[in-house]
Amino acid sequence: MNPFGLRSGQAVGRSLLLQTGDRVLIDLIREHIRANGPVSFAWFMEQALYHPRFGYYASGRCQIGRRGDYFTNVSVGPLFGRLLAAQFVEIWTTLGKPDDFTIVEQGAHHGEFAADVLKSIREKSPELFSALRYRIVEPFKVLQGRQAQKLSQFDNKIEWRDSIDALEPFVGIHFSNELLDSLPVHLIVSTPDGWQEKFVSVEDDRFVFIEQPIVDPALKTQVKKVEAASRRLWEETRQDAASTLPAQPAGYITEVNLATLDWIDAFSAKLARGYLLAFDYGYSREEFYAADRRGGTLQIRAQHHLLNSPFDAIGDSDISAHVEWTSVAERAETNGLRVAGFTDQHHFLTGLISESPEFSGNVDPKRKRALQTLIHPEMLGRRFQVLALAQNVDSATALSGFKFARDARAALGML
Repeated sequence: MNPFGLRSGQAVGRSLLLQTGDRVLIDLIREHIRANGPVSFAWFMEQALYHPRFGYYASGRCQIGRRGDYFTNVSVGPLFGRLLAAQFVEIWTTLGKPDDFTIVEQGAHHGEFAADVLKSIREKSPELFSALRYRIVEPFKVLQGRQAQKLSQFDNKIEWRDSIDALEPFVGIHFSNELLDSLPVHLIVSTPDGWQEKFVSVEDDRFVFIEQPIVDPALKTQVKKVEAASRRLWEETRQDAASTLPAQPAGYITEVNLATLDWIDAFSAKLARGYLLAFDYGYSREEFYAADRRGGTLQIRAQHHLLNSPFDAIGDSDISAHVEWTSVAERAETNGLRVAGFTDQHHFLTGLISESPEFSGNVDPKRKRALQTLIHPEMLGRRFQVLALAQNVDSATALSGFKFARDARAALGML
């Protein structure tokens, strides 16, 4: 069974028959498959989200907040940006208050977070504001335009880059919120003959899944890590488990995100000194590939509803998968970065607040509600995790956001 409750090759319900979504994009993907053969799900997901004209993000159809497709930290209001601004000021101070300090944001949507951060820094730390440059990595002109409109009062601080590759080496911070979960993923499935990759094909004008042997060398390498993590879990839960037991039960489906590893490779060449802070939802490797998570983590959302299939509302819906944080951290270390912290959002923001009197004193009811939404474990507090990576920063330096965090490498299963 695949994650959508259907056998490989079956149509995914009546909605698939209707082939909802952007008609031009659907036809482009369908014709590409007819001409070139089945494609990886990663390729399909890239087209659905990032096709330069018709993809969900490139077209500008992506909407967040209560009237959009999904709800995130920035949707809560300006408090999230103000809290992170306090952390950014601390980082700038830790680095010796350089007079050429850059904040790079990727996945900036309409610029709300940048506006909240810049307003707070201008008010609370004029010295940093004077030294600050803000760079937004944004490949899509429609989103650049919306960001420019939102940030018009800061036009002397903001510049855009089309990609990480186009970014100059910098001292400062790279920040992202729900970026990694939207990068294209490969789907793999455990079969009696071993792991195979799920590809997208076309039958009678319908998109269907088929299974093929894994041939991508990078994907093969990551699958070996999946097998190792699975084996350890088997050994912990089944003391009598023989070494011949399968790593995962047949039909187990999960995701492998090679795009995130490529992203780390590209980013690591740009950060001369400073930190990366990534907010997203996910698991350590062994949690991610636990045997009871047999349907994977793929989610398709539109108007706050989970759709049945990635073939529903193509180009009109968000497709995401949880982040497997351990592989991200390992790849960062391979590139010379240091894992400087890992915790959930509840503990991270609690640590910040404990060091920032303005957030811990008496607050108005609106801010109190916003704070509860961001921190409460049953709301966003446990849903999101925060990973910090450092470059050329004293390892004895600890950020306030990780004041209440456990050892990061232990939490990621890297010891």
